[in-house]
Amino acid sequence: MVGAAYAAVPLYKAFCQLTGYDGTVRQAAKAPDKALDRTIVIRFDTNVRDLPFDFKARQLTQTLKIGETGLAYFTVTNTSDKPYTARASYNVLPEQAGAYFQKLQCFCFSDQTIGPHQTMEFPVLYFVDPKYADDFETRGSGEVTLSYTFFPVDQKRAESASGPLGGKVKAGL
Repeated sequence: MVGAAYAAVPLYKAFCQLTGYDGTVRQAAKAPDKALDRTIVIRFDTNVRDLPFDFKARQLTQTLKIGETGLAYFTVTNTSDKPYTARASYNVLPEQAGAYFQKLQCFCFSDQTIGPHQTMEFPVLYFVDPKYADDFETRGSGEVTLSYTFFPVDQKRAESASGPLGGKVKAGL
């Protein structure tokens, strides 16, 4: 039972990322070939949990055509005197949009190590799948909110999963 409980978390996460369930954003391999004539407003929300970070979106909103690739920038400043390894979790609202909001590149796909008093800028390359306009639950919605929350990563976990970059990702992706 204990093993099943531990396995449930990664399985649930994988299910949500695959299906977009519960507002979970999906990672895409490529952007759509065409954009629709209909526009959508993307709002950006940033939060921090248990970290001495100042985390902000450079833009509050973006308007783009459904199917068009968008590029948003975020800045993170570590206001402390020591480095922190953190990860940004994400979701979208309304939850039904999670199946259609897809990212091509995102700082949220890996842990980030930010040094003392260091400011980093992170881009996010994304699009809203044109199928969004056909789904009866989303076709009337002209607005999606992308929300990030930076939270600390257990240092032992970060060191064991660091790979060739030593747990650090360049801000330019």
